[in-house]
Amino acid sequence: MTSIHKMGSGLEQGSVFHLQGDLVPPEVLKLRADLLGTTSPSVLLYAGLDGWRRQMALHGKELMGGALDLVTELRSAIERIEGLHVEGRDDFCGPGLAYDFDPLQVIIDLDGLRITGFQAADWLRAERRIEAHLADHRRLGAQITHGDDRETTGELLSALRDLARVAPELRPAPRVEVPAPAELRLAQARSPRDAFFGAAENVPVKKAAGRIAAEMVTPYPPGIPAVLPGERLTEPVLRYLRTGKAAGMNLPDPSHPELETIRVLETGEE
Repeated sequence: MTSIHKMGSGLEQGSVFHLQGDLVPPEVLKLRADLLGTTSPSVLLYAGLDGWRRQMALHGKELMGGALDLVTELRSAIERIEGLHVEGRDDFCGPGLAYDFDPLQVIIDLDGLRITGFQAADWLRAERRIEAHLADHRRLGAQITHGDDRETTGELLSALRDLARVAPELRPAPRVEVPAPAELRLAQARSPRDAFFGAAENVPVKKAAGRIAAEMVTPYPPGIPAVLPGERLTEPVLRYLRTGKAAGMNLPDPSHPELETIRVLETGEE
């Protein structure tokens, strides 16, 4: 599946399935897609998808080949900036990891500058009017597409060089207490439906360990919920969310925007 709104020329929410071979029967794929599809689809989305399909059929090798050449130059240039590391296949691919890597995603590790991705994104936005694609507690992400050229990548490269120069002047990086992967897996104490629709109350996050969540909390990136309704909250996950929020983490979905409280099942419902 390809999100055309991320790497192609489609509108937001535009995505397509790629089907070849006989691994998945076309009729089965259609039935399952229909379970989630609307009966009133947007004509604009479909027109955008078809326009992208035609563009790729006629000029895809030229456009995407140019983007790949451009990003190869950019990745090498960023890697030469002291304090920055551009992550690639060696960082993400291998046994038990990803099968392959999209080089158009320029993921920059900022550990050598001792600043967070949140700080870097804020600085780029405020000082150079560049909006980072993604940012977390240690990385900054930029996405290169066939719409870029040496002028746009040059602006990014110049800004990153300036960022590396001023990084020592930025405030000390707030510490985000990221749990081990095993600690991020919360026990499912109630079904998501029962927890979401059950009698609930808001309690201070610092006192919520051991309670059953009645809402979802999703750090973005990566856009994967750290808390789902029905899961029993633990101190490591709550501390991760609290320290992350304090450092600049984007939490789009909790009922309290600043995560001072969290929605949990009432004691009698647990």
